[in-house]
Amino acid sequence: MEAKNTITQMRRGILEFCIVSLLADNEIYTAELITRLKAANLIVTEGTLYPMLNRLLKGKLLQYRWEESDSGPPRKYYSLTEEGAAFLAQLDSAWQDITTSVETIRRGEQSE
Repeated sequence: MEAKNTITQMRRGILEFCIVSLLADNEIYTAELITRLKAANLIVTEGTLYPMLNRLLKGKLLQYRWEESDSGPPRKYYSLTEEGAAFLAQLDSAWQDITTSVETIRRGEQSE
C-alpha cells in the first residue's frame, strides 16, 4: 500500500488552516496565496483554492477588496474578518492538541 493517497488527504485537510494562517497578518491576493502555499510544498491549484476561498467568504471568515494593478487586471485582496481571527485561534489550539497527541504516540508514550 502506498502512502501517497494518505499524504494527499493530510495536505488537503490542513490547507484551510494554512490559508487562514497566511491571512492572519496581511492582505494577500490569490496568486500570492498560491505562490506561498507552493513554496511551503502545499501543492494547490486554482480549482482547489477558489472553492475554499468562496466557502470561507460565505462563512464570513474572510473579506476582500479590489485594488487596481499596474501590471494587469484588478486584484482581489483577501483578509481575515474578526470571525476569521477567532476561527484561526481555534484551529491553532486544535493543531497544538493534535501535534502533541501524534508526537506522544510516535514516541510511544502513554497519556494519563
